[in-house]
Amino acid sequence: MGTDDKFRNKAEEVGGKAKEGFGRVTGDEELRAEGQADQTKSKVKQAGEKIKDAAKGVRDAFRRH
Repeated sequence: MGTDDKFRNKAEEVGGKAKEGFGRVTGDEELRAEGQADQTKSKVKQAGEKIKDAAKGVRDAFRRH
């Protein structure tokens, strides 16, 4: 996946942190939980991106030999 996807995933993580913080300050446990869920979802997507990048690197290494 491209840089755009990576940027969107990171932005989603930052948004989740903000949402969680706002929920914590206001005492809104539902909003806090949503923020945590957004962060988790983003981190899973980021991990998937890293796996794809690693697989591409392995594939490229085999093609060179």
